[in-house]
Amino acid sequence: MDFLNSLAIEANNYGASTGTQWLTTTDEGVFEIKSPVDGKTIANVYKCNASDYQKVINSAKSAFVEWRQVPAPQRGDIVRQIGNKLREFKQPLGELVAYEMGKSLQEGLGEVQEMIDICDFAVGLSRQLNGSTLHSERPLHRMYDQYHPLGVVGVISAFNFPVAVWSWNAMIAAICGNATVWKPSEKTPLTAIACQNIIKEVLIDNKLPEGIFSLVIGDANVIGEDMLEDKNVPLVSVTGSTRVGRHAGQKVAARFGKSILELGGNNAMILTPDADLKLAVPAIVFGAVGTAGQRCTSTRRVIIHESIYDQVKAVLTKAYKGLRIGSPLDENNHVGPLIDTDSVQAFTNAIKAVKEEGGKVLCGGNVLSGEGYESGCYVEPVMIEAENHYQTVQHETFAPILYLIKYKGDVNDAIALQNDVVQGLSSAIFSNNMRECETFLSHWGSDCGIANVNIGTSGAEIGGAFGGEKETGGGRESGSDAWKAYMRRQTNTINFSTELPLAQGIKFDL
Repeated sequence: MDFLNSLAIEANNYGASTGTQWLTTTDEGVFEIKSPVDGKTIANVYKCNASDYQKVINSAKSAFVEWRQVPAPQRGDIVRQIGNKLREFKQPLGELVAYEMGKSLQEGLGEVQEMIDICDFAVGLSRQLNGSTLHSERPLHRMYDQYHPLGVVGVISAFNFPVAVWSWNAMIAAICGNATVWKPSEKTPLTAIACQNIIKEVLIDNKLPEGIFSLVIGDANVIGEDMLEDKNVPLVSVTGSTRVGRHAGQKVAARFGKSILELGGNNAMILTPDADLKLAVPAIVFGAVGTAGQRCTSTRRVIIHESIYDQVKAVLTKAYKGLRIGSPLDENNHVGPLIDTDSVQAFTNAIKAVKEEGGKVLCGGNVLSGEGYESGCYVEPVMIEAENHYQTVQHETFAPILYLIKYKGDVNDAIALQNDVVQGLSSAIFSNNMRECETFLSHWGSDCGIANVNIGTSGAEIGGAFGGEKETGGGRESGSDAWKAYMRRQTNTINFSTELPLAQGIKFDL
């Protein structure tokens, strides 16, 4: 395929890079990467070993010592060049994202655009890493706080956004003066290799030390555990399931490291009697079936007022029956495959379980086979009438399952249902009633890290801080002031008097 050649993806690829050099371990085993689109093998990746990991970490540590002394705006210029290089390779990289992960080509291209956008954001941010000047209680003293680089940042990314989430972390970390070591998902490592190949030229052209942007691809229980336990990695950003995040958070906390955890979502959309259904219906359908329901911000639950419930159910059922399912490389299709057959099994298991609890399947839910579906990863998105308290509804299934839930009373009753899950990532309300919308956004409203009005739960912009609450993990990535997580904070007090007054008026005479 042309896009593989453009990105220098070989039949067999090494699994560790210092950014400018590939380590050549070949005896640790391989990952055979198959596309969920057609089931064909794309390429193999040699697993790196613990020794490779240590070499990469040592390289990153050495790079950090030099990189942190480069002025932040100059670091921003390197990120600018990376953004421009990504522009050159947007089409082939977007095609690889779509083919390796299974999302639509438009979503694949959009993910690369997200990388470009975060580079642009980081360039501007490199001139705004500001602290605060504070008033001291002591005369002729000055106080301020400032931010310093942390060191080596570990990034453990998930298959569903195989490149964008890495860039959120890596580009912000870079302008803050940190080096980054990336462990991508074993399901989608080729996109990570492609990114290393793309930025390698920028690093070499600027005569930068190897190790600023590094890569390790290996078994999670080996390489992933090494990173979580490594005191040389003061911050680890983890994207994955709540189970993975709980384990990672405990491991990192045990060594007093810092973590950013972007975990599961059980995202709800509230439709009140004042909802504009012309806006709401497309938002629901895209939120539920986009990326085949494999976004952490996918719409899982729609909480609908009883007065409009039957109308909404009818419109959504009609929309679902019109969905075109097939290769995501064909832009006429709406829904592509799940990442693998394990995900298909989780999909069917969840449907069976919720039916046993009393759920009613309205449409969809079948696993597709035959011509065009040879990979075994294609399913019909399913819509199910359910109740919020069902255990299956309370759990996030990473697949296109949408639960319709009826509510009575006012918006506070709907918000209570929305919040009555352990996850707290994204939420939305559709209403033209200002009081309902403001209640939803109030501190007694949505308990999620993201709360939207008259737009869906998915499709966050890079300018806002991204992340959630409760079992979604905590911490923020991407925009706003999320950059502060990648730095250590320091308070400074300067005495320019000839006396030594103590704080709180304490007297200490010698």
